[in-house]
Amino acid sequence: MKQHRNIEVGGATLECTLYGSGTPVVLLANAGCSTGYFEDLTRALAAGGLQTITINMRGVGESSGSLDGITVHDLAADVAGVIEAVDCGPAHLVGHAFGNRVARCLAVDRPSLVRSVTLLAAGGLIAPATPLGTAFRDTKEVKMNGSDCVTVLGARWLSPASDPKILMQVECWPAVLLAHFATIPGMALDEWWDAGTAPLLVIQGLDDTAAPPGNGYALREKHGDRVQLIDLHCAGHFMLLEQPEVVTRAVTEFCRR
Repeated sequence: MKQHRNIEVGGATLECTLYGSGTPVVLLANAGCSTGYFEDLTRALAAGGLQTITINMRGVGESSGSLDGITVHDLAADVAGVIEAVDCGPAHLVGHAFGNRVARCLAVDRPSLVRSVTLLAAGGLIAPATPLGTAFRDTKEVKMNGSDCVTVLGARWLSPASDPKILMQVECWPAVLLAHFATIPGMALDEWWDAGTAPLLVIQGLDDTAAPPGNGYALREKHGDRVQLIDLHCAGHFMLLEQPEVVTRAVTEFCRR
């Protein structure tokens, strides 16, 4: 059974959905996006005997809180506050794209709350060839979804083999996305890149131009067997929607193990 809660953490109120029971798995979405596109993954994790907790970050969905001058450490502290409010730590963390920056930062800042970290599209070291977020800077929409996301994101975020219509499941708040991207330039890699000492599962699309696969290879080379690495052919930045069965199976097995 699903339980929706708005949890107050410091100066923020975070919209959360709890599903299932068992060892907790916290899921964090891409920059400016709601966690709705995790629906199939949360269902599979719950069926596998795990409890999922999806958290919409400040400004997304029903979540609120100042975005002025925020840092990834602030966003990680929000997640820590939810874990403590639900009293479910330590938890497995699953972060997609920008969400895995927050997950890795939390594993550095509050390691006692983290069992493992799964990274979907693990960027950060090797930058994309062209800057991200440009398409959103001139939009006047408060929220974009469905065909809007298909038009703005398009093939830029997908493998050429993928149908852009899969992005219909994505909801995005452009102002929040830009606020998230604004946290990136001033943050040193050693503040978050290694995810502390937590076990890591890295799943990456080989056609991902936003988070090039070299990032996952760099983590594997540095940390060896601490990192389990899965390469996906015919998948880009939204591999969770492009190769859902493979991603769901890998995440479930990793968290249960």
